[in-house]
Amino acid sequence: MKIGKKQAKNSKQGAARAAKRAWARSNDKLRDTMHSAAFLGPSVLGVSAFFILPFLVVVYYSVIRSPMNPEFVFLDNFKAVLQNSSFRTAAKNTAMFSAIAVPLAVTLSLALALMLECRIPCKSLLRTFFLSPMMVPVASVVLIWQVVFHYRGSLNVILANFGVDPVDWLNSPYCLLVIVVLFLWKNLGYNMILFMAALNNIPKELLEVADVEGASAAHKFFNIKLRYLSPTVLFVAILSIINSFKVFREIYLLTGNYPYDGLYMMQHFMNNTFNQPDYQKMATAAVLMALVMVAIIALLFKVEDIFGKDVEG
Repeated sequence: MKIGKKQAKNSKQGAARAAKRAWARSNDKLRDTMHSAAFLGPSVLGVSAFFILPFLVVVYYSVIRSPMNPEFVFLDNFKAVLQNSSFRTAAKNTAMFSAIAVPLAVTLSLALALMLECRIPCKSLLRTFFLSPMMVPVASVVLIWQVVFHYRGSLNVILANFGVDPVDWLNSPYCLLVIVVLFLWKNLGYNMILFMAALNNIPKELLEVADVEGASAAHKFFNIKLRYLSPTVLFVAILSIINSFKVFREIYLLTGNYPYDGLYMMQHFMNNTFNQPDYQKMATAAVLMALVMVAIIALLFKVEDIFGKDVEG
């Protein structure tokens, strides 16, 4: 009987200790959750107040007739915007610019990073040269481009020596090329530094084994380096897409509110619509832009997940 009582007592004490440990663990979890909420709370409140709630208001405006007449019209505003000639021109130009500039920004910056990884002279000087555009203010960039690409600018003066007639670059079919060059000049340096950092994180053992096995440079690049670079390629691509939508600043300072048709971007449409003001049209265009951006970024994430999953664990 004594043994049975002792076992029951030990069992009760063990259960009490287990309950105390579970309570301590739950308290620790609660404490960690409260600490996390305290640290994240200001950021969550800021993002909600300045990004999420305003975007929800924009979505609401896109499905009603007007702020003064909040009648639910669902897709009527979207149909009207898609039939708008200015919106179609702006969407076409923005898509064309991004389709040209973003792949060039990714591939050229990767090529520069690979070049600077090799043993070449003046590496520090070249690195400084490609990073220097980041320190130049937008107003100075615009001034340089106006001097170079004006009808009586330096580029036309140089081409005149070869018998080429002067071209009004910003008011001609070549206008998009001018802005692509401007975009690349401003963004290649930063992207290059990101790729150089990613190249330094590739395991050297894999490259040494590939050298011992007699692998070619192309094989090492496509089967080792590019796979480990896939997260950086994704990041640089997303960053370049965002920057391609922000090129409006330079175009606006170069050409104003109503540039040549080839330079009329989505930001021009949004800015001019805001000045009218037509809140429904502007809100609907913003929602369409957001949907396109989300779709593109989701596709990039899916491609990166398929291509780089075997090296990310």
